[in-house]
Amino acid sequence: MRLSPELVASQNHSVDMLRITELRLPLDHAEGAVRAAIVSRLGLQDTDLHAFTVFKRSHDARKKTAIVLIYTVDCELAAEALQVDVLQRFAADPHVRPTPDTGYHFVGHAPVDFHAEGRLRPLVVGFGPCGIFAALILAQMGLRPIVLERGKEVRQRTKDTWGLWRQGVLNPESNVQFGEGGAGTFSDGKLWSQISDPRHLTRKVLTEFVKAGAPEEILYVAKPHIGTFRLVGMVEKMRADIEALGGEIRFEQHVSDVRIEGPEGARHIRGVTLASGEQIRADHVVLALGHSARDTFTMLHERGVFMEAKPFSIGYRIEHPQGVIDRARFGPHAGNPILGAADYKLVHHASNGRAVYSFCMCPGGTVVAATSEPNRVVTNGMSQYSRNERNANAGIVVGITPQDYRQDGKADGPVSPLDGMAFQRLWESRAYELGEGGYMAPGALVGDFIKRQRSSALGSVEPSYKPGVHLTDLAQKGRGSLPDYCLDAIREALPAFERQIKGFSMPDAVLTGVETRTSSPLRITRGRDFQSLNVQGLYPAGEGAGYAGGIMSAGVDGIEVAEALGAAVLGVPPVDARKASKASQL
Repeated sequence: MRLSPELVASQNHSVDMLRITELRLPLDHAEGAVRAAIVSRLGLQDTDLHAFTVFKRSHDARKKTAIVLIYTVDCELAAEALQVDVLQRFAADPHVRPTPDTGYHFVGHAPVDFHAEGRLRPLVVGFGPCGIFAALILAQMGLRPIVLERGKEVRQRTKDTWGLWRQGVLNPESNVQFGEGGAGTFSDGKLWSQISDPRHLTRKVLTEFVKAGAPEEILYVAKPHIGTFRLVGMVEKMRADIEALGGEIRFEQHVSDVRIEGPEGARHIRGVTLASGEQIRADHVVLALGHSARDTFTMLHERGVFMEAKPFSIGYRIEHPQGVIDRARFGPHAGNPILGAADYKLVHHASNGRAVYSFCMCPGGTVVAATSEPNRVVTNGMSQYSRNERNANAGIVVGITPQDYRQDGKADGPVSPLDGMAFQRLWESRAYELGEGGYMAPGALVGDFIKRQRSSALGSVEPSYKPGVHLTDLAQKGRGSLPDYCLDAIREALPAFERQIKGFSMPDAVLTGVETRTSSPLRITRGRDFQSLNVQGLYPAGEGAGYAGGIMSAGVDGIEVAEALGAAVLGVPPVDARKASKASQL
């Protein structure tokens, strides 16, 4: 098959650049090897290659003694006619194609005098990754959003969070869950996702992060991450960008009520009430709450906003020496700076029908106290950009369904959307008791957990959780730290994971409980127009609404919700729903 120049030009992309995928080179390849591989792959002279950029770099470590790097590169040849000739020669090769357009295109922009007409400004409730990108896109469209964040600005919030970790003092409104930057600020800063992304919105997220100070390598490494310390400065820069475009960010503004008017079937949001008593009128509100805004979920449920129970997962954090994971994954190449600290992704289907899997793996990181409510213990994981802490940690969690956590004792029928929160609270309170107070977390050595016996002394792995770990019997059936079916499934999974990663079930590895907030326990369901099913003008978004899971997917969801809101306000056609990300249509 040959493509004519006219046919090539008619594609929905320019032939200015060619993209080559699956360009494989040894881990220790010489400088200049990528360029030589491109020239060889295309059958050209070196002078024919004008320039190239690396779009993505990943690695294949299945053969540990011969790890290879896999490149996707965009190439500019010396002449367009030469590029057309290459496309014709490689017409049947899926790995040589015109470079797609990955730039971001706005659905519209407000005219200069748009706000002179006295229009109400859109509100964004929550300033985590979803709220940040929703507000940024609205601001870039000229719609001057008002952001209401219940927590504090990121640096003060960081001080409050350290107060819990170092002194055992919890501020329920300023912690790992609440405040500028959201829960993602205290995480590994992972910037990759498995969502379908036909419009390359993840590229928009990455580009904005680089503009805000993230390292440029996040644009091309396969699994980019940033880390907490860098995220703090980036969040501040993005806040400044939103404000420079006419947006307004208000901290310590807890939305305590919503104003909804109209008869059933034609209800519309008309504003919000703050805990201070202040009322703010609005016809368009983005709910970017995060997965721990339990009081707000309860209020919305009482106001009749449609929501439904959804599955989530619960379990523990597990810690190993990072070197154990590096050697298991990379063999003799462990420690290679290109590879960095190794991660893993594990799944086991237990004999009791439960799925056990690793969650939010943090290489070279720490386990952190992530509660937002008094007298409850919640764990999570985080890493800095360097990922150079002694331990690796990950959630080892078990999938549960609404039928597992329903509170009314019935065997069938609808489950209350709020039942999942009650279930989370039950086990978080139990963890606080097992930790014997002070936000100490209950812990156990893996060897003792498998044997169902109490741990009395640490081995070679020092747990990183602060304020500290109280060793106990996590696996005691009927009185344990999780439901019995979770305990059985995890005890079965740990030796199974050993078969994939040598050392995973080492007796001295540490389990710390409990990990309950893997995702929102409910979904504030929306339609294809991104609005609530029964309240016009209300746009549920991000993790709290049940439409994202991590920084990247939350950011993408924020973009898509902002586009839908902007299209409605500006009276322009919305983005074709068929081109929306898969996450947005869950």
